[in-house]
Amino acid sequence: MNVLIVGSGGREHAIAVKVAESKKVGKIYAAPGNAGISEVAECVNIPAMDFSMLIDFAKEKNVDFVIVGADDPLVAGAVDEFEKAGFKVFGPRAEAAMIEGSKAFSKNLMKKYKIPTADYEVFTSADKALEHLKKVKYPIVLKADGLALGKGVLICDTEGEAFEGIRTIMQDKKFGNAGDTIVVEEFMTGPEVSVLCFCDGDTIKPMTSAMDHKRAKDGDKGLNTGGMGNISPSPFYTKEIEEFCMENIYKPTMSAMKSEGRPFKGVLFVGLMLTPDGVKVLEYNARFGDPEAQVVLPRMKSDILEVMEACVDGRLDEVELDFEDNAAVCVVLASDGYPLFYDKGKEVTIKEGFGKDGLYLYHAGTKFVDRKIVTAGGRVFGVTATGKDLKEARDRAYKATELVEFENKYMRTDIGKKAIEG
Repeated sequence: MNVLIVGSGGREHAIAVKVAESKKVGKIYAAPGNAGISEVAECVNIPAMDFSMLIDFAKEKNVDFVIVGADDPLVAGAVDEFEKAGFKVFGPRAEAAMIEGSKAFSKNLMKKYKIPTADYEVFTSADKALEHLKKVKYPIVLKADGLALGKGVLICDTEGEAFEGIRTIMQDKKFGNAGDTIVVEEFMTGPEVSVLCFCDGDTIKPMTSAMDHKRAKDGDKGLNTGGMGNISPSPFYTKEIEEFCMENIYKPTMSAMKSEGRPFKGVLFVGLMLTPDGVKVLEYNARFGDPEAQVVLPRMKSDILEVMEACVDGRLDEVELDFEDNAAVCVVLASDGYPLFYDKGKEVTIKEGFGKDGLYLYHAGTKFVDRKIVTAGGRVFGVTATGKDLKEARDRAYKATELVEFENKYMRTDIGKKAIEG
């Protein structure tokens, strides 16, 4: 069948590579795609938020199945629009994507249905938020309510930092309307684990675990980013923890969304914190994580189109979800200065070695200019390697980063180090 993938990042590249492996796939299109995705799909210059043009294109090309990868179109109702036009489409409708689109909504959902999470307060007034910050225990976490490219979370060690954070989010509007409402949340400690789950509205099936590295600098220092690297599986995510999460987090979340009239179909990302007080939900996302997809999908044995179709059709309970008994590590190559200020348009040199023996180069921020690949974003590539264990995968991934060169290339040097040593 012909497939259209909506999005342009490393996540969509990982999805496209996996879709290309399916025995059910015919022609793959990506809108807008990127330089790397063009190796496995025909990229079309249609913005991910232009639903009318996307639907017209899908009709013209006789697309059978649509995969909406990115958060903005999901929250804005891309799935709803494709369904109205008669397409079979993978992803949550807007009413369900609200679980990512509003942190206040997701926190209130967890409180109502007794799903374990950090204590919090929600504010729509900067003055009231500032007054609250005089009474809390530090450190504290500030979260812009809406979508902010993974950057709308500030960890504040002091009252002064928190006051500045309120000004940045709510008054200076650094994240636009996403900061109209803010969540002030208890700071949790412990290993962080990401679990992506396929969902069909009733059934939920977790994939293999992953562990993100959000901070820009080594040692988990610097600003929050969209993710500087990832590993899979997480050695901290034991069988006992998985069983606890299934009964106390995954199934209750599916049930809660259905009870609220927002049945969730697609991929539910559950960010977990393994605190001294037990497992708690850090956040939800309504799609594959990025770069979680770049370590989870290379380990997936099941046919991704079969699983996605089962989610859309409400028969996920009929399919098996299998993963390799190995490990994967992704190291993000970024433009120096990310996530604040960085140069684009730097020519990229890629040596041979990717695309075989468990080595992947996922393009996150690239484009073609005069037939040459140049940088077009803060996160430029995800270099992923598999191995028999995390140590071997990590060694291979870092070795493979030497195959890619561009001016102002930057990466963390400690992706996976803490997990392996721990």
